[in-house]
Amino acid sequence: MAAKPTSQSSAEQTASADIPLTCLEESLLSFEKLDRASPELWPEQIPGVSEFAPLQSPSQSPPSWNSGLTKDDMNFIQQLGSLSTIGLIMEVKKLHDVAYQLGLEEAKEMTRGKYLNIFSRKNRP
Repeated sequence: MAAKPTSQSSAEQTASADIPLTCLEESLLSFEKLDRASPELWPEQIPGVSEFAPLQSPSQSPPSWNSGLTKDDMNFIQQLGSLSTIGLIMEVKKLHDVAYQLGLEEAKEMTRGKYLNIFSRKNRP
């Protein structure tokens, strides 16, 4: 049995066609005023210069994310940075597999703990 076409779609089309385009355009206008004189909002004097000029001078201290890393960590970061796209995808897949295995082991240990009743609450005086 074939379904009857609904008349709602044609009614919606005529309703949207009744709205003038100028009303839609006016509803999208924003009357917000931006204060372009503030140096905090617009610090760049010449647009695009910050892309070519270094943000830090060589005499500054290393970034905060770099403070706790060992030399081995930095070597590993450089190795990851030198990988091709395919190599990086393979590393991500390895990490995914390791995370999956850890999830399976955690599920086993949680089930084991439930059967050994180590998660039950005991009333302690």
